[in-house]
Amino acid sequence: MQDTIDDRRLDALFTALSDPTRRDIVARLSAGEATVKELAEPYAMSMQGVSQHIRVLERSGLISQGRLRQTRPCRLEPAALEAALTWIEQSRRTWSQRMDRLETHLSDTQTGEDQ
Repeated sequence: MQDTIDDRRLDALFTALSDPTRRDIVARLSAGEATVKELAEPYAMSMQGVSQHIRVLERSGLISQGRLRQTRPCRLEPAALEAALTWIEQSRRTWSQRMDRLETHLSDTQTGEDQ
């Protein structure tokens, strides 16, 4: 099976979201922009450690960094989350249809045994 660009983007997105610190950073940025220093405040890790998490989020497309004077505010990029939500919703529909077919099959099988 060949990897598509969309597959690689989803892989990067879900990999980025697999870490609780990165999920927390995304949640905090949903309230608005923040600098790396502001994002680092609640964590018992170095600025370099927080910066690495931010780079992973940036590579996945979940956040971007701008430049405002001497700071580099981070902001959430909701379009990246939309791609994940679309994939999740398509998967949910597929599995829901499969479960409905299984339920119908089991019901038909059970009805056939009762006769």
